[in-house]
Amino acid sequence: MMKMHDLARRMQGVKEYLGLLVVLAALLVFFGFCARNFFSRINLLTIANQVTDITIISVGMTFVLIIAGIDLSVGSVMALCGGLLGMCLVRWQLPLAVGVGACLGAGCLCGLLNGLVTIRWNLPSFIVTLGMMQVARGACQRIMNSETLYIGGSVAVLAETKVAGVPLPIVLALAAVILGQVTLSRTVFGRYLIAIGTNEQAVRLSGIDPRPIKLAVFILCSGLTGLAAVIHTARAEAATPIAGEGLELEAIAAVVIGGTSLMGGRGSVISSFFGVLIIAVLSAGLVQMGAKDPTKQIIIGSVIVAAVILDHYRQRLREFSRREKG
Repeated sequence: MMKMHDLARRMQGVKEYLGLLVVLAALLVFFGFCARNFFSRINLLTIANQVTDITIISVGMTFVLIIAGIDLSVGSVMALCGGLLGMCLVRWQLPLAVGVGACLGAGCLCGLLNGLVTIRWNLPSFIVTLGMMQVARGACQRIMNSETLYIGGSVAVLAETKVAGVPLPIVLALAAVILGQVTLSRTVFGRYLIAIGTNEQAVRLSGIDPRPIKLAVFILCSGLTGLAAVIHTARAEAATPIAGEGLELEAIAAVVIGGTSLMGGRGSVISSFFGVLIIAVLSAGLVQMGAKDPTKQIIIGSVIVAAVILDHYRQRLREFSRREKG
């Protein structure tokens, strides 16, 4: 019976992947016909490079949404981590390895604070991370004195390094997706995440303490944001206090378009990656077609709302199916 259930769950996952793949392919075909030079090597490489940081952040955001949480601080945390990296290299003249370590450590610390406050006082993560969004942005502006730091080649080497001919940022993004999906679908930790998002009280009654698991998820999300900050700073060769503005909404949108439920208990890292690609292709295609920013925002926003509505009906269909079987 368990094997049949696992098989049915995997088949459902394959159907969702195929559905997202069809949407992505349709967008590629549409913009390939309507936008000149859309399939040029430079344009495709630009899209690939631009999605690396949001892909990494979306992996952590997927885990947070699966446990029925949310993290609105990732954009500000990325700015803070990038700013700290810039300060280490430009103002304090520290080695690159120390700067990267400080960047990742700052991200993990922000996640630790998010998780501790959320769990200790049983507060909605929406409110806690909203507060962290303001704190991290203010701290970034304070330490950088609201100035952009131009770093140059000392950090650009990270973006220019290639592994088997593939840029390091792309390798790191793909590695994050693969490891995230394996963790979610093949480990006990991943099963606990889904169980907590589905029914945290039942997990607690079964003798499993969900608090350290939830804390680990918030640390992981912000730690990955720190890694994304390294990539973003290396690609821009500069650290700016306005980095990551609106990034939290973009990450949540990608994850939701990928099919992760806002109510928790269901999600896939690979599907979130497809969501990232769909938004990136849609955004790049609209730009090449000459759409102005307001038009682009309206279209992308409509796609997000449609994805949430689709998720609502998909959830109701699953509940109806369970009742029929019961």
